[in-house]
Amino acid sequence: MTRRTLLIGAGAGVLGVLLASCTPEPAPTPTPTPDRSPSPQPTTDTVTPAAFARSSWATDPFALGAVSFTPVGTQASARDALAAPVDDRLFFAGEATDVDAPGSLAGALRSGDRVADEVLRAGDEGERIAVIGAGLAGATAAARLAASGAEVTVFEARDRLGGRVHSVVDDKAWPFPAQLGGWLLGAPDDDLLQTLEALDVRAAPLAGAAWRSADGAVEPVSEDPVLSAIAAAQDLPTDVSIDDALTRSGADPAEPGLAALLAGLAASGGADAADASSWFPPPFPPAERTAPLGDLGAVFDRLLEGVKVSLSSPVSRVAYDEAGVSLGIATGESLSFDRVVVTVPLGVLQGDGLQFAPALPFGHRGAISELATGHIETVWLRFDERIASAGPDAGAEAGAEAGADAVEPSIWHVVGGDAMIRTWIDLSPSTGQNVLVGIVGGAAAAELAALDDRKALEAAIASLAPFLDAQG
Repeated sequence: MTRRTLLIGAGAGVLGVLLASCTPEPAPTPTPTPDRSPSPQPTTDTVTPAAFARSSWATDPFALGAVSFTPVGTQASARDALAAPVDDRLFFAGEATDVDAPGSLAGALRSGDRVADEVLRAGDEGERIAVIGAGLAGATAAARLAASGAEVTVFEARDRLGGRVHSVVDDKAWPFPAQLGGWLLGAPDDDLLQTLEALDVRAAPLAGAAWRSADGAVEPVSEDPVLSAIAAAQDLPTDVSIDDALTRSGADPAEPGLAALLAGLAASGGADAADASSWFPPPFPPAERTAPLGDLGAVFDRLLEGVKVSLSSPVSRVAYDEAGVSLGIATGESLSFDRVVVTVPLGVLQGDGLQFAPALPFGHRGAISELATGHIETVWLRFDERIASAGPDAGAEAGAEAGADAVEPSIWHVVGGDAMIRTWIDLSPSTGQNVLVGIVGGAAAAELAALDDRKALEAAIASLAPFLDAQG
């Protein structure tokens, strides 16, 4: 029995496709080789890392933002409207179409499964299906459709697979790939954790939080006041921002500890508290997370094994009618298909780089304009020697709370001051490597993306000041 027969007979979802694909098969489709060429590193006048990498999703023309979020006054039903098929010819997937976990890897994966089911219900076996985008949603959908007998072609604007998942593999610079896009996993991402284990991609647990200001260790800031303010705001007749909800509850969103907590929320959801809906708020990240330490490109290689993939092929026009769909590629080609799955990010849909003929229904256009694009940027720093830590007092505090087996906190929060990056992950406790990862969201992320490499590095090192000072 072939792998495809097994999958069709079992009715497996994408996890089944991935796990089954871990059995070697002949003649895999060639995939892009990782870029291992070192690039010049910027320097600062203070501390200079041995390696530096950064994202710039806000300025990436094929992303125009990192995630979607629900702004004040927008209903979650806008995501359902965006996900609705058009004339059984156009189908939409991506984290922006997932109501339960928008802006997440889990939401992207689930949307790919959902849209594959929709296409299979609408079409016949052997149809020609185009998938626009080789991110997690597109690769998931393509794998499911190909396993069910469809003739699938994936069009990806970039010269690599993965979309907003981006592993930078450089053995000279990094002891493990630097992850510049979606990568941190928690309990909702159990399927992805199973997938990584099946592909022998190791992962490191992240636990414990340290809060530090220029004056030293700070007591951990509880999420409870924010959650209580949101719960109260959900009883209001009209939606208000999380900032407004806090103010109504008597809290001050500008208070340094609370501001650091909200910066951490923005770093996972992409939206500042002043913009995010309190009716449909982004969730706080879990206290314990998992950091994959391998090349996440392996997931996409497996998913798209045997599927025709056209890289460096941005789609500029989608024309559809009762007879089928025609795609206009930026290179000038025009190709015909029975149906198309659109998985481009919300930021691209909100721009003018992808045109539809005829125009999308008002429900789709309304959803695209009502939902918002959020910003998350990541900075990776590796040092030859450890130059920053949570500090002995913060580590002792965490150990007292967690017991004798507690490790040094992996998640750092910068409290007060003018730090651009207030959320950091220290990978040294779990890996033994001197790697720090800064994550910033909202307006600060857009500001960071606009900086050149030198200024971005300077901003990162300046943001670490409270933890650098702790070394003295």
